[in-house]
Amino acid sequence: MKPPFRADQVGSLLRPAVLAQARAKFKKNEISSGELKAAEDKCILEAVQKQESVGLESITDGEFRRDWWHLDFMSQLDGVTAVANPGPKFGGTEEQPPIPSVTGKVGCSRPIMVNDFSYLKKVTKKTAKFTIPSPAMLHLRGGRGSISKEVYPDLDAFWADTSAAWATAIRHLADAGCTYLQLDDVSFSYLCDPKIQDTCRKNGDDPARLPRTYANAVTNALKNRPAGMTVTMHTCRGNFKSSWVASGGYESVAEAMFSSDVDAFFMEFDSERAGGFEPLRHLPKGKKVVLGLVTSKSPALEEKDFIKKRIEEASKYVPLENLCLSPQCGFSSTHHGNSLTVDEQWRKLERIVEVSREVWR
Repeated sequence: MKPPFRADQVGSLLRPAVLAQARAKFKKNEISSGELKAAEDKCILEAVQKQESVGLESITDGEFRRDWWHLDFMSQLDGVTAVANPGPKFGGTEEQPPIPSVTGKVGCSRPIMVNDFSYLKKVTKKTAKFTIPSPAMLHLRGGRGSISKEVYPDLDAFWADTSAAWATAIRHLADAGCTYLQLDDVSFSYLCDPKIQDTCRKNGDDPARLPRTYANAVTNALKNRPAGMTVTMHTCRGNFKSSWVASGGYESVAEAMFSSDVDAFFMEFDSERAGGFEPLRHLPKGKKVVLGLVTSKSPALEEKDFIKKRIEEASKYVPLENLCLSPQCGFSSTHHGNSLTVDEQWRKLERIVEVSREVWR
């Protein structure tokens, strides 16, 4: 079976304590970059072996080399810097992730994270899955207000350059042998929330038009993707130290989101904040949905019967053969991690594999 797999995952994994300690020492100049890389390599190898042992077919590096799921990639693009986040903010935590700011012409003049992918591909016998943020993530949080008007008086030029930069980055990964790529994109689910819509207006954007703009940016970035590369999109309502930003069902954004030229959609459905399955009726024929029914935000292990019942409910809108199962998000979208233990994380992934085998046999 080509990806996405019946039992799949979003990508990030809780950082081992030894890796967190090594990264802290590196930031204090107590160890070298080579020593940090050696620690990362060892922890990634162990995580790969564990993923394979629980029965996953898609294997990630846990995003162990990153501090932030999106900024580590975007900050390596030409013309992009990270700045303090003015809001909306994650609840329950004083620390807030930075946001990208466009201060120059957006481009991709050198490969980004290709060495990270190459190491992953080398150490797994299964399908190496790599994750990068979606083009929309360069715009969502700061909007028009975070994009230099001197560099981009016309946003059409910004979107053209952004899609082209992503296309180049994707080609670099494809040249390294990547056949399974995931675009992480919180924009669509964020735009379901009225407070996010209000922020968009304050930033100088029309939230009603943004879903189609974001979908077009993704489609343009994938126009020349290599044959044989599966590209999926993951969307959620925020994931930072088990907290979230947005709430609201997918109905208002579903048609635009599903117009993105990806092969499948990883969609958060672990809580009432995500709404019901009804928007899945807009899914184009032949596309797949990976149901995020197992939460990565808390340690409680979902019962098999509960998950199966939810899959059955979703199958009223999408044929069962076009459905898959995953966590609702990663377990550690940032280096901080969510509020559960490593053992609880693995039990959740094992549960996903068990249920998928019983449902799809």
